[in-house]
Amino acid sequence: MSNKVLEKALNEQLNAEFYSSYLYLSMSAYFSDIGLSGFANWMRVQAQEEQFHALKFYDYINERGGRVILSSIDSPQTEWESPLDCVKGVLEHEKKVTSLINNLVDLAITEKDHATNIFLQWFVTEQVEEEDSVNEVLNKLKLIDGKGNGMFILDKELALRVFTPPTTA
Repeated sequence: MSNKVLEKALNEQLNAEFYSSYLYLSMSAYFSDIGLSGFANWMRVQAQEEQFHALKFYDYINERGGRVILSSIDSPQTEWESPLDCVKGVLEHEKKVTSLINNLVDLAITEKDHATNIFLQWFVTEQVEEEDSVNEVLNKLKLIDGKGNGMFILDKELALRVFTPPTTA
């Protein structure tokens, strides 16, 4: 990759995506610990998606002739006040990731790297879906007030989610 500024930024994003996967695995462990296996499954699928995203960056950097640089991953949070607090944390994290992707798009435009800009458009679209998916779960949690039979029904619903890698066009 001839543009070292973009190569560095893409590597940073690759590592941020791996951190997201790590964070979501930690959230999955939290949900398992409190007996919400469906929520744990939902978060585990989130973690798999983030790992898939990281590997998309990994492959792209290599395809462009760049050098992938993996850095250390910070320890994620391990405790939350409640399932609602945890899912709110997911939404906040996804908003942060959206801003990171938007910054990368801005950089690709500034650097006049059209291929990278096109590559990043998939992530722009993906972040819209990610935030919407989390909002849906968050809104349901708020409706049931995190209590009672509604929690068990939502837990059953979230247990049905499976990771399906997106097809490449």
